[in-house]
Parts: sequence; C-alpha cells; structure tokens
Amino acid sequence: MSAQTAAKPLPLASAKRRPALLLAEFDTPGGIVHACEKIRDAGYTQWDAHTPFPIHGMDKAMGLRDSKLGWIVLFMAIGGLSTGVSLFMYMNGIDYPLVIGGKPPAAWPASVPVFFELTILFSAFGAVFGMLGLNKLPRHHHPIFESDRFRAATDDKYFLSIDASDPKFDAKKTRALLESAHPGAVELVEEEG
Repeated sequence: MSAQTAAKPLPLASAKRRPALLLAEFDTPGGIVHACEKIRDAGYTQWDAHTPFPIHGMDKAMGLRDSKLGWIVLFMAIGGLSTGVSLFMYMNGIDYPLVIGGKPPAAWPASVPVFFELTILFSAFGAVFGMLGLNKLPRHHHPIFESDRFRAATDDKYFLSIDASDPKFDAKKTRALLESAHPGAVELVEEEG
C-alpha cells in the first residue's frame, strides 16, 4: 500500500465549549469594592471577588452574612462533650462499676480531661469538615484558571467573576453591567462541556 492510498486518520471531534463565567479585572481596591456593590445590588448570587489581600469593607460590599462555621463547631463541641459524658456514665456507672476509695462508681472529676479532649476533638473535626463543606472543597479545577489574566490575582490585580450558572446571567447584559463599573478588562471564560 502506498503512502498516497493509505487511509488518513480521522480528525478528533472538537470539544464543545460553553460559557463558564465572566471575569472583570480592576486595578484598585476601591474599583472592585464599587463593582461588588453594583453586582450585589443587581441581585446576582453566584459570583465572587478575588483579591491578593483582604480588603476592608469587602464583606459588606458583597452582602455576605456571618459564617455558619461557628455554629457547626459549637454543635460538634456539644456532641463531643455529650459523647464523653455518655461513655463515662455507661462504662463507669452501668457496664463495669468499680468502687475505689469509697467513691461512687460515677465520680466524674477524674474524667474531666477525657471530656475536654473529646470536646476539642469533635470541635476540630467540625471546623475542618465544616470549612471544606461550606467552601465546596475539594474542587480540583475551576474554569477561572483557564484565564491567563487571572494569574495576576495573587500579585497586583483585583478580579470579579460572575458564574454562568447564576439565574440572572445573560452574557450581554452581565457584560454591560460589569463594564459600567469601569474595569480594566472583561473576559468571557469558557469551559469544555
């Protein structure tokens, strides 16, 4: 078979790309705070601000509520303490009661360190797994990393991203809203879908 008559390989099917988010770049902290206020007031819910350092007033500008993590940790701490007391009462008072030195079988002062340690252990698990759950982690890839501009987010630029999954997202209207905040650039980031 000659090279001329050999079958040519079929081209790979091109992956279809769909919009993932709109990304706006700002040069100043004041610029991104102003943009966040606009997006918040417009009623968007699936968006985020990316800055190289914490900015005073950003939580208020984004309309963020207090974190639920404290309540998760408190609930887990109470669960740890309850577990310690329950184990102690069952083991020392019911399952295998021992009278040592005339003390009653359920004398709790000697078990305070166990109560404390279980409270701390459950609190730590609540903090770690609660934080992971609230932040929707682990997420190994985010479409925002497809943008070459976004590399400056840890250096000297400020970014605002609006996710395409937001109910109010419309490529043209959302872009116009972002441009009204006077960003340095607005980019549509796509992902394979």
